[in-house]
Amino acid sequence: QVRLVESGGGVVQSGGSLSLSCAASGSRLLLDSISWYRQAPGKQQEMVAERLAGGATTFADFVKGRFVISTQKKNAYTMQMNNLKPEDTAVYYCKGRLLGKNSWGQGTRVTVSS
Repeated sequence: QVRLVESGGGVVQSGGSLSLSCAASGSRLLLDSISWYRQAPGKQQEMVAERLAGGATTFADFVKGRFVISTQKKNAYTMQMNNLKPEDTAVYYCKGRLLGKNSWGQGTRVTVSS
């Protein structure tokens, strides 16, 4: 069973940067995709970005041009978040998909102060 562990996040001022990491264990196969979702207080969960195994990446309009996903090694990913805004404040979750099954990270909090 795939297990995802997240790290990073924290508190930053508006305009600052943070990075989130997500590492998968429990599989020798490359994940089919890695995605990040977020949920702000009182709001529904929304998808932030998705990177497919081949490298193709899609970003939500509200982060396009500010967030980047990179991979350091097999099944280890980092989402670099630049020019953060107060509306980016949320708990961020990574989701790995492999052979039709989804696995979720534990979530990490990002707080952007104005």
